[in-house]
Amino acid sequence: MGTEKRSESPVGKKKSKSKTPTKTKDSVLKQKSPAEFFADNKNIAGFDNPGKCLYTTVRELVENALDSAESISKLPIVEITVEEIVRSKFNSMIGLANHERVDEELYDDFESAKAREKRLAKEARVQEVQAKNANLGKKLKETVAAKASKGRGEASYYRVTCKDNGKGMPHDDIPNMFGRVLSGTKYGLKQTRGKFGLGAKMALIWSKMSTGLPIEILSSMKGQNYASFCRLDIDIHRNIPHIHVHEKRDNKEWWHGAEIQIVIEGNWTTYRSKILHYMRQMAVITPYAEFLFRFLSDTPDKNVTVKFARRTDIMPPVPLETKYHPSAVDLLLIKRLIAETSKQNLLQFLQHEFVNISKSHAERLIGEMGSDFSHKMLVKSLTSQQIVRIHQLFRQAKFDDPSGDCLSPAGEYNLRLGIIKELHPDMVATYSGSAQVFEGHPFIVEAGVSVGGKDVKQGLNIFRFANRIPLLFEQGADVVTRTALKRINWNSYKINQTQDRIGVFVSIVSTKIPFKGTGKEYIGDDISEIAAAVKTSIQQCCTQLKSKIVKRIQAREQQERKRNLSKYIPNVTGAIYDVLKEMSQLHASKKKRYDNEDADVLKKVSNQIITKETLSEKLAQHVEQVDYEMALEYATQSGVNEEPKENIYIQTVEGESKFVDFHSSVFVFRLLQ
Repeated sequence: MGTEKRSESPVGKKKSKSKTPTKTKDSVLKQKSPAEFFADNKNIAGFDNPGKCLYTTVRELVENALDSAESISKLPIVEITVEEIVRSKFNSMIGLANHERVDEELYDDFESAKAREKRLAKEARVQEVQAKNANLGKKLKETVAAKASKGRGEASYYRVTCKDNGKGMPHDDIPNMFGRVLSGTKYGLKQTRGKFGLGAKMALIWSKMSTGLPIEILSSMKGQNYASFCRLDIDIHRNIPHIHVHEKRDNKEWWHGAEIQIVIEGNWTTYRSKILHYMRQMAVITPYAEFLFRFLSDTPDKNVTVKFARRTDIMPPVPLETKYHPSAVDLLLIKRLIAETSKQNLLQFLQHEFVNISKSHAERLIGEMGSDFSHKMLVKSLTSQQIVRIHQLFRQAKFDDPSGDCLSPAGEYNLRLGIIKELHPDMVATYSGSAQVFEGHPFIVEAGVSVGGKDVKQGLNIFRFANRIPLLFEQGADVVTRTALKRINWNSYKINQTQDRIGVFVSIVSTKIPFKGTGKEYIGDDISEIAAAVKTSIQQCCTQLKSKIVKRIQAREQQERKRNLSKYIPNVTGAIYDVLKEMSQLHASKKKRYDNEDADVLKKVSNQIITKETLSEKLAQHVEQVDYEMALEYATQSGVNEEPKENIYIQTVEGESKFVDFHSSVFVFRLLQ
């Protein structure tokens, strides 16, 4: 019998089918645009919270305005206006009807009846204590309850407008300059206020995230009879500008510059002091600029108008773009320079693309690289291994340090003027160091130390600047703060660190500021070259102040000595005159006879030639003489010469010099030809 073929039951074993595994959602490769990355990580650019966002927006617009004016050597005039927009006004701007609350308990600021009763009772107790202290004449201190009642303040909306007199922007470039992240003109090796190519672009991203409103730009370049107007926002996912309006308008006044207007969410209450402090410090480091800051609100009492006047018309030179130092390059940078260079052979490449490599030095370097290198080999033909060899030699060879000619510090003159203009100190000293180098990058440290002044607290008040930008946050870890607090012995310079009102100003400029953290808020304390330069600069200022303070102490002691001696003159004069008068009467009555010299004095007393006034005048002269002699002795012991100094001018041995005199009501300036 043949075998019977059985069919498998559906319940039986199923035939397995091989399936292609599908990719999970998490394994799909994704990519973010630069704009999307910074929108997700806005704290990198200083947009941490609504208050910080308002501060950073003001800061970026002001610094862009200064860069624009300085690039054409124009004395900057910057007007910044922050206008508060209440929620109802904002809703009308975007066409949203105002809506009354229906369910109060749904909202975060809802306060139950019990909580309200508790709060009112606490406030009543605080007011009672304050009234009692006021009646007793005590100085009221802000209570914890009062501080708590201030809170963080509700985030609101603000229209920020910045207008400058800079060079303006080309009409066709405006959309990309504001609507494309990581595009800009500051990527060369140059001392600049900004590096990331963010600035107003990040403010636009925050505006898109918080209000959805576009940015408005009005700009005109010098000599143009039209002004470019552009209203745009940014396509976050594609990192391209989304243009609403881009047109040319009449410019009958031949105005040049830029006016930028943006509406963002912010918090003026919590960052009011930071913004005003920033503007004040910016006025210190740029006394050649004129700033007008306005805060406008529906409540007139909250309005603020501050004008920082120009003190000088001397501007620092425009910083120059420079080439890379061999010790400051890496493999990627060398490959990029090779790709971008216009030079043909290796000798020309080394000589023209780097600083401090002369032709003879380049020949020596090529000779050291090995037999597979030659002077005339095509630079584009270099292999990866050969580029590594060049990089290794750059790290091992000795090169001269780069000069600081490409840097543009504020200048000792401007720094001193800025400090005097804004702080009005009793005394100030400034110092500008020579160019130094770290990791192949030149840097210059300038410092100023002031004593006294208005709006200056007791103790150390530290003002930090990097590439002429005020640094207000993360002060504790900064190299300037640590140096001022830990490495300077203030007592040795006759300065009381806790009681005197001391201002410490340090400005660092470089082609590369070694910021710590992504926020660019402080300079690390781990670079020994910068730390040593900061300490030296502050010490130089303190040394200058010490001589002034010593002179002030001597003058104070001299006045004290004179006062102590002078206050006894009336009593001494009366006592001496009474004795002399009694002796003259005894001499006249012949009850007691005196020798010739004494008899002459007593006779002058009897004839009123010597009076109390005469004695008082002589004693005062004696006090002056004694005081002068004591001052000379003190000066000699302390090594300070108080003798008057006389300027001596040595004539040249080449005969008479030709000169031109410029006469003024207060001085004559002689210019030698």
